[in-house]
Amino acid sequence: MKKSVLIGLAFLVGGIVLLISASKDITSYANFSDARRTGNSVKIVGQLDKTKELEYNPVQDPNKFSFYVVDKSGESIKVILNAAKPQDFELSEQIVVTGKMKDEIFYASDVLLKCPSKYKEEEVYIKSQS
Repeated sequence: MKKSVLIGLAFLVGGIVLLISASKDITSYANFSDARRTGNSVKIVGQLDKTKELEYNPVQDPNKFSFYVVDKSGESIKVILNAAKPQDFELSEQIVVTGKMKDEIFYASDVLLKCPSKYKEEEVYIKSQS
């Protein structure tokens, strides 16, 4: 076989392996009731429930942070993240938690925060000056 054919086949096999490994990480967006029903790993988009307390004690356990998230349907559920509390967590506008429901608690493996932009604050400031 020619060298170029072997290189092409190697790239093709590498691409297939990459696609298969990437497909294992695909999770769907859901709400808490869907997560309860399926038992699979899901992504939930919501907001921090500021009426309930955040629990983080770095002296006792620096890798345990719990908080409440309100999903798009309005349901508020306790979320436990086995990691340190993210910086400026309370300032987030939107939270995406990835994980599974177990016994009415959502165990997050990953948290993505959408924080307010500094440009948005500047825009409000500029409008108030006119």
